[in-house]
Amino acid sequence: MKRKIIITEDGSTTIHIPEWNEQYHSTHGAIQEAQHVYIKNGLHYYIDTNQAKPISILEIGFGTGLNAFMTLLEAERLQLNITYKGVEAFPVLATELKQLNYVSQLNALHQEAAFNKLHAIPWENKAAITKYFDLIKEQKDFSEISEKNAFDIIYFDAFGAEVQPELWTEAIFKSMYTALKENGVLVTYAAKGSVKRALRNVGFNLKRLQGPPGKRHMLRATKVL
Repeated sequence: MKRKIIITEDGSTTIHIPEWNEQYHSTHGAIQEAQHVYIKNGLHYYIDTNQAKPISILEIGFGTGLNAFMTLLEAERLQLNITYKGVEAFPVLATELKQLNYVSQLNALHQEAAFNKLHAIPWENKAAITKYFDLIKEQKDFSEISEKNAFDIIYFDAFGAEVQPELWTEAIFKSMYTALKENGVLVTYAAKGSVKRALRNVGFNLKRLQGPPGKRHMLRATKVL
């Protein structure tokens, strides 16, 4: 399947799949989307409403590593210990990674080595990327996730339901619910009616929020027992 690097509206790059007319990140701004959906309404929200430290995060769709890298930068800024698991069925190619401009666009040249290390560490092995950020990447289908009460936050960043509806089912979200700790939160850019219904049906408390630039809404789901 052909893929190409494109520039989004905030100047940051993403990967475009012409056959699906789908991108790894919003064409309205890859960094803006990650900041709004995952950092502001996921990580910062959780920190503001919970006392739990350190924090454990699961990302569904590790992809380009943008969400992980921005979370790493926040961990360093806040001096907060974060353990991060990224699940990805089809890892991004090394030739594609070299074309991504996240380090420069985030003014994070001091952490360029950390960004490279996110992608360089072997799959299936936990590694300390920085003093405050540990990472394990697992190459597998999302349906294979089997952890119980393991994570504080889930970044659900799979390809859209229009192209991969099997990733947005009640069965998948049930495994997400099971993987979260009590009061854990799942955040996603999606806000379709079918996604809302699936999240509610497996037990999540759901809140529709203002979306990132170019999108009206996003969702935050909380596991409240």
